[in-house]
Amino acid sequence: MPHIDRPDGARIHYQEQGRGPAVLLLAPGGPVGEISDWRHAPVDPTATLAERFRVIAVDQRHAGPSRGPLAPYDHQVAAADLLAVLDALGVGTAAVVAAGASTTTAWRLAHDAPQRIGAVVALAPVGLDDSNSLGDFFGLFDAAMRLPRAAFFDDPESEGMAAVVEAARRDGSFASNPAAGPYARPLAEDPDFAGQVLALRREKYVTALVRFRDGQWPAGRAFFSVPDEWLAGADLPVLVLPGDDRLSPPGAAKRLATDLPNATLADAGWSAPDRRARTATEIAEFLTAQNPN
Repeated sequence: MPHIDRPDGARIHYQEQGRGPAVLLLAPGGPVGEISDWRHAPVDPTATLAERFRVIAVDQRHAGPSRGPLAPYDHQVAAADLLAVLDALGVGTAAVVAAGASTTTAWRLAHDAPQRIGAVVALAPVGLDDSNSLGDFFGLFDAAMRLPRAAFFDDPESEGMAAVVEAARRDGSFASNPAAGPYARPLAEDPDFAGQVLALRREKYVTALVRFRDGQWPAGRAFFSVPDEWLAGADLPVLVLPGDDRLSPPGAAKRLATDLPNATLADAGWSAPDRRARTATEIAEFLTAQNPN
């Protein structure tokens, strides 16, 4: 199982297949996005792109078999992880296909290493518009913060932390089991990490969640990982397929297409059932146009 080791002790797992121009895939979920999540997505680029491209899919540091320390989320660190994967594979420039919360990582990659990112496909990009608020994003963490506090009354000896580990072992997906928190996968599968969390007092754990949340969803930025003003100067080809939920509203996609000088907005989102085959073709054709040779 190929992986790279990072200076802070993190381990980043990746997979690659196919030949041709490099395409980096970032599955829905942001910091908890894992390669297997593509199988449940409306379009699975790990399957549709490998015939034309060198497809590199990554489990981010709190997803799949990847591992990271109990630390706040940091967009710069997430981008550095992915650049390190490209370095290890000898990839100079790659296009990025990112979905949902992972689109924030795509913008940060383009911000931090513009010479390394040749194009971006943003599927249902998250962002703020008139239809939502920062509270909608913060709310993703509410159940995880409530769990140890509520469990404390039944289990004061562990300060309610045993319930956190139990929840993660029952379902180690933050997306389907938000009470297990963003560290659900390592809690479920790594006994050393679970022991580290069990040793925390519940309020220290809640503080860790707040710091993770605030790192992932910082206030004052419509697309979270980059300054709003950066968009106008980011002259890279971008294909935007709008989302249709509260975290990925159509208005955020329209703003991206307006603010990014070289962006194209698709006429419908990638989840429309009658459009999925055309979406897969559209993504492949867009990426091929950036690499005509």
